Amino acid sequence: MPFYPDSLPDLKGKVYIVTGGNSGIGYYTVSHLAEHGAHVYLGARSQEKGTAAIANIKKTHPTARIDLLQLDHTDLASVVAAAQRFLALETALHGLVNNAGIMATPFEMTRDGHEAQWQTNYLAHWVLTEHLLPLMRNTARARDLPAGSVRIVNISSSGHLAAPKAGIHFDDVSLEDSGPWPRYGQSKLANILHAKTLHKRYGPGPHASAPDGEGEIWVSSVHPGIVESNLATAVDKTGSWGIARTFPLFRRLGLMMPADEGSWTSLFCVASPDMRPEQSAGYLEIHGRFGEPCWQSSAAKDAGLAERLEEWTSEAMRREGWVR
Repeated sequence: MPFYPDSLPDLKGKVYIVTGGNSGIGYYTVSHLAEHGAHVYLGARSQEKGTAAIANIKKTHPTARIDLLQLDHTDLASVVAAAQRFLALETALHGLVNNAGIMATPFEMTRDGHEAQWQTNYLAHWVLTEHLLPLMRNTARARDLPAGSVRIVNISSSGHLAAPKAGIHFDDVSLEDSGPWPRYGQSKLANILHAKTLHKRYGPGPHASAPDGEGEIWVSSVHPGIVESNLATAVDKTGSWGIARTFPLFRRLGLMMPADEGSWTSLFCVASPDMRPEQSAGYLEIHGRFGEPCWQSSAAKDAGLAERLEEWTSEAMRREGWVR
């Protein structure tokens, strides 16, 4: 069941947010959505880089409706402010692509007291999503919208397989004594578990808390593939062990995908009419056959772990005042 961005429908009247939209996979996700008529908010930490990305897209698509949503995932106050700014501007949100991220970076704590990869890849997206969920549910209740018109996509990675054996190290989620890849793996595993928890609460099916599909949201996590991006380039420069050393081999074998192609799974999951309700909660990759999950760790399939992570995150973010 192949998918290409050209098959996306007319998205005029739809509103989307894509975090990390100024480069790589996020950039092409924004570009394709805008090309098909959507109003897209491009999330970026740097106003300069975000503005330049929007201008570049408009060179190819002059009528594209793209606005900058400035937010810094290492600063949760910035994330909350961005959500509030969006909510003051818009009355609907049809799709959220939690795309921004960092990979295998040296150990660092943010100003908010969390390990940088854990906060950038997971906590910041959890907070952003939590603030936007009421609007997304209201959007889904519109009578003229068919089921599946409102969706959330978490960008994960096969790197989640590098997470600690227990999955999430709740006693010390910073994993200070571990290497960069276990920290990255834990954050990407959290993205998958977050999607499963959201699906359980709001997705299609009798399990969801939304009665009779009211306020139904389709949720998925994706592995974009081995993509040539600024993340891969940054890891190359670190000379770190493990998967980073395979990148040059992948390039020689022609297995590194361009960033444009890396955006296709995100686009399918957030906007394609061909996505099916049973694919909500799935962990998908465009280069596999849809309906068949990618290779997931046992932790990624652990419903109990997903609920425990949700409880831990909710308690921590409420205690710190980022959500109510």
